[in-house]
Amino acid sequence: MVPQLGWILDGIPETREQALAIQTLGIIPRHVIVLSASDTVLIERNLGKRIDPQTGEIYHTTFDWPPESDIQNRLMVPAGISELETAQKLLEYHRNIVRILPLYPKILKGINADQPCVDVFYQALTYVQTNHRSNAPFTPKVLLCGPVGSGKSLQAALLAQKYSLVNVCCGQLLKEAVADQSTYGEVIQPFFEKELAVPDHVVMKVLCQRLNQLDCIRNGWVLHGFPRDLDQARMLNRTEHRPNRVFFLNVPLDSIIERVTLRRTDPITGERYHLMYKPPPTMEIQARLLQNPKDAEEQVKLRTDLFSRNCAELERFYTQAITLNADQDPYSVFEYLESGIINPLPTKVP
Repeated sequence: MVPQLGWILDGIPETREQALAIQTLGIIPRHVIVLSASDTVLIERNLGKRIDPQTGEIYHTTFDWPPESDIQNRLMVPAGISELETAQKLLEYHRNIVRILPLYPKILKGINADQPCVDVFYQALTYVQTNHRSNAPFTPKVLLCGPVGSGKSLQAALLAQKYSLVNVCCGQLLKEAVADQSTYGEVIQPFFEKELAVPDHVVMKVLCQRLNQLDCIRNGWVLHGFPRDLDQARMLNRTEHRPNRVFFLNVPLDSIIERVTLRRTDPITGERYHLMYKPPPTMEIQARLLQNPKDAEEQVKLRTDLFSRNCAELERFYTQAITLNADQDPYSVFEYLESGIINPLPTKVP
């Protein structure tokens, strides 16, 4: 039901790291609204909060006071809303918000929240009813190729965000087909259970079904996870879904091993960590972290070697592909990708 109706997200992201993690998962908002008011107003509002200990309902001494005297008499001041505590939370918010907002260019709107709530609501409603056009000069059909750990997922999310593209991860499409118990999902599930590769013709049917949907046709797309070899590239090229921008993300093996083998997951919360770039906050959490067997060094080397063996043929096939060094800050990589999308393809000298 969610894909048809859409969604509204509140309370997260609170940090830039959370925002990047959300983008990496392919959760891309079409509209971002920032409600703002002075700290004085916000502190005053927070101090007026009251909670009903029986129902958990929140009231306010000025804006939402219950008419029933028995409810009034049992209301309590919630913990953590003193003037000092609120000021500390606002300071933390201001530190984080300036690092989050640049991640949502072109879709961001600030609304003054120090006005009647009805006015705030209608300004927000008017904004979310607008449609954004892609900022790209044509309908992008972008293909990202690279070994495991090259940053394809993050770059796809950033491109999707900036240019309103559909983020198409081939592996995720197959998982969703199985989870939805679709016709294709029933075909795919036995291969998943036996840890075998799904046949190319099945993958192509699932992929084409997604690329034929209206949002992909209208907005364009960024594809990663397929094709992995020359045969798959030729199959894709025989459809109407030929990419018009192809990028190869190059990363040396030692960097790939560092990026991938240090990834961990908290089995209790599902939170993902990296022992170097995003270490767990406590020793207790670190002690229970698990590594995906696919992230073991030997497996990473095998997967990287397989990609390397197929990469030369893919590069020869995609004659106008752009190769770039992805062993650098992700936003530097993104700038190169963006340049390759906006600017005309270079004419290669034979």
